Amino acid sequence: MNVRKKVLIVEPSYIITEGLMKILGESVSLEMLSPLHDIECLNGRLVTGKPDILLLNPTLLPCTGRNTLKGIVQDYPQMATVALVYQYVENSTLRTFNGIVDIREDKEHISTIIIDSHSQLNVSDTPEDSSYELTKRETDVLVLIAKGLMNKEIAERLNISVHTVISHRKNITRKTNIKSVAGLAMYALMNNLIEEGVISDP
Repeated sequence: MNVRKKVLIVEPSYIITEGLMKILGESVSLEMLSPLHDIECLNGRLVTGKPDILLLNPTLLPCTGRNTLKGIVQDYPQMATVALVYQYVENSTLRTFNGIVDIREDKEHISTIIIDSHSQLNVSDTPEDSSYELTKRETDVLVLIAKGLMNKEIAERLNISVHTVISHRKNITRKTNIKSVAGLAMYALMNNLIEEGVISDP
C-alpha cells in the first residue's frame, strides 16, 4: 500500500489556496497539510509537518529567492519543491524547483505534475535514471522538440501552458541525460518515436 505524500501549500491568495486544497485533496496519493499564506512560519512548518512536497508561490521569496530556495532544498533533500505560478517569474528561479504548476492547468494535470515532481527525487540519483521511462505526455513533448518546435508552439499544439512544457523538458533531460535538442532528436529517432507518430490528443 502506497503512503500518501504530504503537501504543504504556501500561497497568499485564499481563493487559489482553497481551490488547490479541494483539487489535490481528491487525489488518493496526496495528503493535504494546513496551508500557509506567507513564508514567515515556513521553517517551523517544515519541521513539524514534514511535507513531502512544498507547493510554493515563488513571488513570496525575498529578493534573494534562489538562494533561499536552495537553502530549503539542501536542508530537506527528500522534499520536492513545486513552483505555483500565475504571473511572471524569472526562469533562473523556476529552474531551482522540481516542478512547475500553472494555475491555468486542468485539475487532473495539476495532481500529476505534483506527484511526478516527487517521483523525480526518488530516481534522480539512481543508475537507472538515464533509462527511466518517459510518461506519455513527456514523449509527446519530446517528439515535438525533435521536430524543431519551440516551447510556445509545443504548448499550443498540446493545449498546455509554456510553464508545463518547460517542466516536461526538465524531466526529459533528467530521465534521458540528454541536454541538446540534436541529442533529443536522435534519441527520438533511435526509439522510433517520430515514425510512430505518438502525439496524443490533448
